[in-house]
Amino acid sequence: MSKRILDLVVALAMLLPLLPILVIVAVILRFTGERHVFYIQSRRGKGGEVFGLIKFATMVVDSENIGSKDITVKNDPRVLPFGRILRKTKINELTQLLNVLKGDMSIVGWRPLMQAGLDCYSEEVRQKLFKIKPGLTGIGSIMFRDEEHILHLSDKPHEECYRLDIMPYKSELEVWYTQKQSIGLDIKIILATAIAVLMPSSSFYLKMFPDLPSLDESSEITRIRRLQPNESTT
Repeated sequence: MSKRILDLVVALAMLLPLLPILVIVAVILRFTGERHVFYIQSRRGKGGEVFGLIKFATMVVDSENIGSKDITVKNDPRVLPFGRILRKTKINELTQLLNVLKGDMSIVGWRPLMQAGLDCYSEEVRQKLFKIKPGLTGIGSIMFRDEEHILHLSDKPHEECYRLDIMPYKSELEVWYTQKQSIGLDIKIILATAIAVLMPSSSFYLKMFPDLPSLDESSEITRIRRLQPNESTT
């Protein structure tokens, strides 16, 4: 109950002042690009139930069946010009506050995925995640803010890097949250998300979570972040 109250308070506190911006974005989308304002994408949430994730339309129609499909890469040609602005500023994520109000999601949780993404997790991991609601933000989202950058610089094909390098570590992070979850941790993650969005070049927020699962020093992710430290989370 306390988590649901936190969800409602934070969602309303964000939505009310942001409403004028969201209306302006909706009008711009209606008269530019492919003239679609919203895109409802099927995701799986608590209990494995399917729900419609509400997003601003930032990509061309039928993008899931074009190019890299459900994996978005840096400078992805499927992203519309105005969509690039929305994705860079994270404004495209704000419509998911409506999912929070509906009760499909929490403010903090594991990041809801399409079926192809969930299939990269083991059945054991999926069952642990399905015990709680997915979130608008979470430790996996924060630690992989540079996911598109990693895919862009990896020597491996995008799908292979995503499946073999990103998702195994992300699953550890998401399970870590399910085991540690508390109102105090949720507040820390909300603050860390705000810092990451407002000061993207800073890695200060990483010090807020000293007991996170460690990342293999020989991993592809570590190699890329060392090559481009100013463009990643570490």
